[in-house]
Amino acid sequence: MSFAAPDHAPASFLEKTNAFFDRPVDTRSRLTVLLAALLLLPAWFLPLWNMTLFSNQFPDGLDLHIYSYKLAGGQTAARDDLREINTLNHYIGMRPLLESDFSEFTWLPLVIGVFFILGLRTVVIGKVAGLVDTTVLFMYFGLFSFWSFYHRLYMYGHQLDPAAPVKVPPFMPPLLGTQQLANFQVQCYPGPASYFMVAFFLLLSAALVMTWAKSR
Repeated sequence: MSFAAPDHAPASFLEKTNAFFDRPVDTRSRLTVLLAALLLLPAWFLPLWNMTLFSNQFPDGLDLHIYSYKLAGGQTAARDDLREINTLNHYIGMRPLLESDFSEFTWLPLVIGVFFILGLRTVVIGKVAGLVDTTVLFMYFGLFSFWSFYHRLYMYGHQLDPAAPVKVPPFMPPLLGTQQLANFQVQCYPGPASYFMVAFFLLLSAALVMTWAKSR
C-alpha cells in the first residue's frame, strides 16, 4: 500500500507571501513613493472638483470650486458666483451650499496629511506590507469619497422645498460631464487636486509592482 505525499503547496504559498510582505521596499520603489507623497501636497490647496453653470443670464458661467476644506465661487468686481448659485437654488427649493453642512471639510485635509505621512514612512522604514496597506486604504478612501460626493449631489437635487417659487422635478446634478438642468447647462469635472490624488495612487501601485517584479 502506498501513500501520497502530503501537499505542501498551500503552506509554501503562504510562506512566500509572508516573506514578500516582510520584504523591505527597494530603493527605486522608495523614490517612486517619495514622488507620490510630494504630489499630495498640492491637494491641500487646489480644487478637488469644479462645477460651472451656463445660461443666457450668465453666458460666462457661474463657477463653484470645491476644495478639501472649503467652497469657493468665482469672484468678479460685480459678482460672487457662490451667492448667485445659492440665490438660484433658493428659487427651485434647493438647500443653500454652506460650508458648515460639509462635514468632509473637517476631516479631508487630515486624511490627506495622514497619507502623506504614511508615504514618507514607507520611504524611510517601509516594508511591502506597509506599502500594500497604504495603497489599499487609499483606494478605499478614494471610492468612499466618490460615493459621498455622489450621495450629497443626489440629496441636494432630491430634497427640494415643495413651497419653492419655481417648481422643478427632483433631479441628479452631474457628477462628471455636462447636463442640461432647466435653462442651465451644468458642467462638472475634477479639479487639479483630484488628478494629483489619482497620481498618488498610481505611483503607489507602480512601486508595489516594481517591488514584486524584483522579488521574483
